[in-house]
Amino acid sequence: MSRYPLYLAPMEDVTDPAFRLQCKRFGADRVYTEFVNADALVREVNSTLRKLRFAEEERPVAIQIYGREPESMRDAAQMVEQVRPDFIDLNFGCPVKKVAGKGAGAGLLRDVPKMLAITRAVVDAVHLPITAKTRLGWDHEDLLPARHEWWSQTTGEQPFIVNLAEALQDCGISELSIHGRTRAQMYSGEADWELIGAVKNNPRMHIPINGNGDVTTPERAKECFDRYGVDAIMIGRATFGCPWIFQDIRTYLDSGGSCPPVRHPLEWCIDLLKDHVDAAIAYIGDEKKGILHSRRHFANSPALKGLHDFKQTRIALLQAETRNEVFTIMDQIVNQWG
Repeated sequence: MSRYPLYLAPMEDVTDPAFRLQCKRFGADRVYTEFVNADALVREVNSTLRKLRFAEEERPVAIQIYGREPESMRDAAQMVEQVRPDFIDLNFGCPVKKVAGKGAGAGLLRDVPKMLAITRAVVDAVHLPITAKTRLGWDHEDLLPARHEWWSQTTGEQPFIVNLAEALQDCGISELSIHGRTRAQMYSGEADWELIGAVKNNPRMHIPINGNGDVTTPERAKECFDRYGVDAIMIGRATFGCPWIFQDIRTYLDSGGSCPPVRHPLEWCIDLLKDHVDAAIAYIGDEKKGILHSRRHFANSPALKGLHDFKQTRIALLQAETRNEVFTIMDQIVNQWG
């Protein structure tokens, strides 16, 4: 493990094996799978079972599960253990309505006793290290110092996330990752790293604390390590169409911040986008679905941002439905703007 660990955050419809391998190639120290629905896994739904697949080259790899009941999460964790990942991660932070609105993911921030019951059930049921990922709280009220009825310690008033981190640690998790937003914020506003730092610098915490949110540049990554003392940084949306961000950050960190910004040739970036398209098609087993699966990378890749008079070409790229169409447009991009 490097001095400054960088992790690929778990993201639905993003962190499939194809993308995880690309990020590993560029220096991600750990990768996480897409969210695995515990109930669907226990029912052995084929599309959910497929999410358990990973290559040996991905290690260390964490499989993330989510659910709202201790029993199904326990059973799902035992099934996950059979495929031998390096970690099982508990999703207590997904903010989307279809997850949080049903009492799973970030929805458990409104029912901490159940969150802790799930954590204890999973920790007691398997032998693999159990990690967790959560948010600062449900809404703004959770950012304020307050006593919480589920917290038995008499240490005075602390922010919700500080108490929650201690409680999760007491349940036996080996590591905690914190996204610096509440569920109410979704992905708006700025991530609050001060509260992540408050958890990390709490003398009662002895497990690693990882920070997540708005790390989009090497400079910001260095600031988060230096200022908040986190044990690792988890990178999410900034990886879209940019798996090389891990390499860029690593180069900068290893230079102590003296390395100038890296400029990657457009053709090199396009070749990587093509590689992902091919890998996504192979993984899904359907050309059109593989392309649809890759579109968020086309739409968000920094390699394609800022190109002059690019709007119509971008629209054509996002509307293309065959591999040949996509690659033809990509070749035109290189010829015109490369």
